[in-house]
Amino acid sequence: MARMRELSLDQGESVYACDGERLSVVRTGAVPGRATVVLLHGAGTGSKARLLPLTEEFATQGCHALAFDFSGHGESTGALAELSLRRRYEQAVAVIDAHAPADAPLILVGFSMSGQTVADLVRHYGSRVAALGLGAPAVYAPDAWDVPFGTGDGRFTEIIRTPDSWRASPALGVLRSYEGRAVLVVPGTDTVIPGAVTEAVQDALAARAQYMRFELPDAEHRLGLWFRDHPEDCGELARLLLEGLPS
Repeated sequence: MARMRELSLDQGESVYACDGERLSVVRTGAVPGRATVVLLHGAGTGSKARLLPLTEEFATQGCHALAFDFSGHGESTGALAELSLRRRYEQAVAVIDAHAPADAPLILVGFSMSGQTVADLVRHYGSRVAALGLGAPAVYAPDAWDVPFGTGDGRFTEIIRTPDSWRASPALGVLRSYEGRAVLVVPGTDTVIPGAVTEAVQDALAARAQYMRFELPDAEHRLGLWFRDHPEDCGELARLLLEGLPS
């Protein structure tokens, strides 16, 4: 995995060299000994900008919060077509290892495609993950792991459009074994993630985790935008994830 080095820092915003790219990172609310909340955006036009209200909410509740743009997104460099699930995972690990104190617990919050990334991080960090939040999450077939996303007409698209290919996702096994706190955020209308995927993720989390389902009947798939525009729901998600965790 590529090492990361700091290039600049300005009021919680920084740019880091990682994986051959310059990743834009925002941090807030650094509190010694408290959990680090890592917020991960989805695919397509997703970026950390949508998640800034959530970082501020977690900071208000006493946590260290960070969000960043994966390569090819937002203010980071790189081409989206060259990104992959493996590179997403490696970039997230690099950012976490650079910014989160090694002795502090992690709270992982991922939207859409980052449902897979959260599961990959749970496998990597194990019991260090005290809580996880999944908003309209996706999981993917193992064959998709190392394949560049491309422009919508390549191998990655072929794999994920194969009916039921997601059922073999290692992410489901990881979530089934997870024993910490877990919140699944489900929008009332989701034209991106099939209902069967959402139910499979729910079944996996319900096996061992301290599981809660947070329904937003009027929301659609892009939950980052919903939380940005609905501060009361933003606060409720933070409360659900932090409830019962050591202070």
